[in-house]
Amino acid sequence: MELKTKNYYKYRLLESVPGILVWATLILAVLVSVWQPLWAIYFIIIFDLYWFIRVSYMLIYLFISWRRYHQESRQNWLSKLSEIKDKDWREYHHLVFLPTYKEPFEVVEQTFKSLTQSLYPLDKMVIILAGEEADRVNFEQVAARIQKEFGYTFSKLITTLHPANVPGEMPGKGSNIHYAGHRAKEYVDTMGWTYEEVIVSAFDIDTKVHPQYFSYLTYQYLTADDPTRYSYQPLAFYHNNVWESNLVTRVVSNATTFWLLTDLARSERLFTFSSHSMSFKALVDVGFWQNDIVTEDSRIFLQCFIYYNGNYRVKPMYIPVSMNTVYMGKFWRSLLNQYKQMRRWAWGVEHFPYMAWNFYKNKKMPLVKKVRYLWNQTEGVYSWATAPIIIFLLGRLPLYFADKTEQSTYIAQQAPFILEFLMTISMLGLIITAVFSTLLLPPRPLKYHWSIYLVMIGQWIVFPITMIFFGSIPAIEAQTRLMLGGRFRLGFWVTEKKGSID
Repeated sequence: MELKTKNYYKYRLLESVPGILVWATLILAVLVSVWQPLWAIYFIIIFDLYWFIRVSYMLIYLFISWRRYHQESRQNWLSKLSEIKDKDWREYHHLVFLPTYKEPFEVVEQTFKSLTQSLYPLDKMVIILAGEEADRVNFEQVAARIQKEFGYTFSKLITTLHPANVPGEMPGKGSNIHYAGHRAKEYVDTMGWTYEEVIVSAFDIDTKVHPQYFSYLTYQYLTADDPTRYSYQPLAFYHNNVWESNLVTRVVSNATTFWLLTDLARSERLFTFSSHSMSFKALVDVGFWQNDIVTEDSRIFLQCFIYYNGNYRVKPMYIPVSMNTVYMGKFWRSLLNQYKQMRRWAWGVEHFPYMAWNFYKNKKMPLVKKVRYLWNQTEGVYSWATAPIIIFLLGRLPLYFADKTEQSTYIAQQAPFILEFLMTISMLGLIITAVFSTLLLPPRPLKYHWSIYLVMIGQWIVFPITMIFFGSIPAIEAQTRLMLGGRFRLGFWVTEKKGSID
């Protein structure tokens, strides 16, 4: 008992680190601006210059990924599968997990329709529609209609019902898909399939796959040097209802897309995110998705990374899956849902103590990998919470508190012009991002005039505001909740979804 208590406090200390770093930075930034404004001016200029350089090279990675996306999405990957001589792609099977909770039939139907449009043999797919006991009535009605409409379209359509109130579990997607994974294993074992020849895709229920997705995924899997030691991360577009969404939810969702686009070109930074794929063997080896956390979609990568002593990576897939924005038809309700979604994503900070704890205990993992992934994770959540506030809110604060002597120094006099110059140059990056986002849009519905494209470009002017209210603030809240622990800890929140308009 004493050992457990000792370990508990050690782990709680690790959980406090990200929040302590963030609050120490923000408090010190204000205090130094008041007491030593000249120091703060130097810091703000250096910080803004660092971010200008960072945004510049991120735009390079954005262009690389955007180019790869256009190249890869135009290929006929099903025909390329036949060119692989040492493996027969027909021997491989796909398991597709679709966890759902309170979603209406229209949302689930749209996802199944997109699966049927895949340019890949549907008889190689097993679909697992995973519902919750707490939503039994709605789920059974939805599952019955799906079974009637799509039951004989795929190799097999399995429905599972995750029991409620299981001790040790957190209600949410992780526990649902954990339960469904075990039921799928029973089916795979019954069929006598080799785990290495089963490819798993875990999708959010509103995910629409690109017609080439499964062909491309199978090609990547069969040509990988060690396919069971990879997760496969596609592009994430939020396009299902993009034309109906308001400009705030569009900008926030597109910013997420561009973050992933830049990371795809830097695979050493990649975690799995949202909808992703992997081998069934790795999934079984680590005991399926973790059932007591919020962010199981990215944790599954870390489970494999630790289990295989660092010999596990994420392979980028330049083929998209498309999901809904949080827009629900009502502006303020949509903004509230957007905030909650970003806070849930920011709860990925719970990976920091998990990584630090398990990396320390794992003596077989190379030190350089431990340092790299810990740094990427820590710097990522730290910047998420602090950078927008420092850049847009605290940048000019020390100028107001500098006395006449300090204001007369050359650096203080030039600071406003330096900051204005950096912000102006950064706007060029914003314009480039706006153009890219417009080029990625799905076809415009006929009911919208062509001028809506001007709105799609002009909407990015609110990006600095969204970075603070849907970036920094939910990230600060998430890290503060983790630091405080107990009743402040975040539970799983299911994003509301409504059927998209075709």
